[in-house]
Amino acid sequence: MTVSRETIIMDDKGMRRSLLKIAHEILARNEGAENLALLGLQTRGVFMAQRIAAMIVETEGVTVPVGVLDVTMYRDDFRNKMKQPTAKVTSIPFDVDNTNIVLMDDVFYTGRTIRAALDAIMDYGRPARVRFAVLIDRGHRELPISADYIGKTIKTQSNQDIRVRMIEAPGDGVDEVSLITFDEGEVMG
Repeated sequence: MTVSRETIIMDDKGMRRSLLKIAHEILARNEGAENLALLGLQTRGVFMAQRIAAMIVETEGVTVPVGVLDVTMYRDDFRNKMKQPTAKVTSIPFDVDNTNIVLMDDVFYTGRTIRAALDAIMDYGRPARVRFAVLIDRGHRELPISADYIGKTIKTQSNQDIRVRMIEAPGDGVDEVSLITFDEGEVMG
């Protein structure tokens, strides 16, 4: 696909504000940090979870556990991809049973990734509650799933995509979110 335009829709300051807003909303809804754990979806959801955990330490003086979840093999579309999927690390350094877990991902699109994440979590135990935080909600849901915490909502068209870059991600080198518009006739899959 040929990119005809890339527009920055969130810079580093906007990203920090959105993550801080999410952190405060999580604490308010959970009534503090007690029995709370964050679970970031590979890859940028992990960085998001780590940053929000650091913000919770700054705000509450409490460290909440952070885990890493890879949902590659739980996706309902992994067999339809042209190339063989590569599973990444899953690391959950806390007891899932009876814990209030907040799943974190950078972009919310069809809902299939979060459905896969819910399936994956249940293989590790039965949480007290699972909530979902996302930096960008771009719409186009295919499943009846919604986010509990949203940094920013950007309604996209079929020829558009959202690209999140985070300093921690190899090759990104910057904190920003951009809206990618592809040439007419080319549709995102």
